[in-house]
Amino acid sequence: MTLVATRTALIVVDLMPRIVEQDLGPHSGVDVVTRAARLAAAFRRVGGTVVLVRVERPNVAEQPPGSGFVPEMEPQEGDVVVVKRTVGAFYGTDLADRLRERDIDTVVMVGLATTMGVESTARAASDHGFRVVFAADAMSGMTASEHEHALTVVLPRFGDVSNTEHVLAQL
Repeated sequence: MTLVATRTALIVVDLMPRIVEQDLGPHSGVDVVTRAARLAAAFRRVGGTVVLVRVERPNVAEQPPGSGFVPEMEPQEGDVVVVKRTVGAFYGTDLADRLRERDIDTVVMVGLATTMGVESTARAASDHGFRVVFAADAMSGMTASEHEHALTVVLPRFGDVSNTEHVLAQL
């Protein structure tokens, strides 16, 4: 697997304090953020696209505390920011168009939670014709068993399951 940096986007899903602080497995939210931050820095350095996704609850006057990005994921110049109101980042947003405008053909998925925002976004990315890669150690599930099931049974049907070090080596 070789990644062409200018045609690849890192999609970082829901690294928000109120989600990162939950009891997750097998990786802690802090570990996921650390690995995602390494990937984001590398993508920016080599001319890749970083997409930062966060969720807002629809039809509420005020979002719950911790609904912004964790400090390590604050948007930088050139990043794409997506605010979703559903589980996945494509439905009801212009994400597919924004990726196509940049000639992106591959997405690397990281974030929380594996079987929620990450998987839903990855399924839609595949439906939109993007090649999908998962950095398995830069995501986590609500439980270790659901994360492992997703990595071994579900996600390989939509893309390549890899890890942070391998993705970094392929950039």
